[in-house]
Amino acid sequence: MKFYETYTYPHHGFSLQETHGVSIRNSGVIVPLQIPFWKRVLDIAISLTCIAFIFPLVFLVVALFIKMVSRRGPVLFRQKRVGVGGKPFTLLKFRTMHSGDNATMHDAHIKILMDSNAPMVKLEDYPRIIPLGKVLRASGIDELPQLFNVLCGDMSIVGPRPCIPYEQAKYLPWHHQRLDVPPGLTGLWQVSGKNRLTFQQMMRLDIAYVRNISLWMDIKIIVKTPLAILQQVGDVVSKKIIGMRSDALISRTFSVTTDAVQGGRYVSVASRRITTQKISL
Repeated sequence: MKFYETYTYPHHGFSLQETHGVSIRNSGVIVPLQIPFWKRVLDIAISLTCIAFIFPLVFLVVALFIKMVSRRGPVLFRQKRVGVGGKPFTLLKFRTMHSGDNATMHDAHIKILMDSNAPMVKLEDYPRIIPLGKVLRASGIDELPQLFNVLCGDMSIVGPRPCIPYEQAKYLPWHHQRLDVPPGLTGLWQVSGKNRLTFQQMMRLDIAYVRNISLWMDIKIIVKTPLAILQQVGDVVSKKIIGMRSDALISRTFSVTTDAVQGGRYVSVASRRITTQKISL
C-alpha cells in the first residue's frame, strides 16, 4: 500500500491543430504530475472495504466457475498495462478466455477502432471466450481483482481505463494527456456511454476528466457506475450491442456527425441514434 508520489512525464511538443478541438498547452518540457491526496485516501478506503466484504465470496464463486468451464489455465489473467505517467504495471483480471489465446486479433481490432468512427465494442463474438464470459465482462465482475491494483497504488477507483502498450504506441501526441492521472476501474467514459462511443470520444472524455478532476466528480462517477453496468449487461443480454470480428467491423460504416467534446458537451452514439448530453456531472 502506498500513497501517490509525484511522477514526471514527457509531454511531447504539439500544435493546437493536432488536438482536433481539444485545447492543450504547448510543451516540450518535463511536467510534474501531482496526484491529489484525497484521491489516494478514497482509493484505499473503497478498495479495502470491497476486498474485505465483497471480494472473498465473489472470488470463490467466480474461481470455481472458471475452473468448471475452462480447466486449463489460471483463474487470474495478468497483463502489462500503461499506468500514470506512462509507468507500466501488471493488471489483474478474472480470466474470461480459454488459455493459450494470443493478442493478434485484439491488436488488429484496437487499430481499427482507433482509425475509425466505430463504437468501442469488444470482440464478444470471439470463439475463445468461455461460457458466460460475455456476462462477466459486461458486468465488470472480471475486473474485481483490480481492487488489489488500486490498493497497491497502480490504479485508482476512478480514472481512464488502462491501455495496453501496443495501444499507447499508436497514440497521437495529445492522447497522452489521459496518462496524467492513474487509470481507474470506472470513469467518465464508462458512465457516459462506453461501448456506444468512439475511440476519439473516449479520449476526449478521459482528457476532460483529467482537466476537471475533483472529489465531487469522482463521487458522482462512482454513484453513476452501478446503473451504467446494469445498462451494459442489459445491452449484452438483449444483444443491442454485438461484438464483431475484425473483418465485419471493417466493412461496417457508422454515421456520426461529430465526435468531439465541444463547449462542455459530448455526442453519445446509441445504435444509429445520436443524442447530445452534458459532459458535466
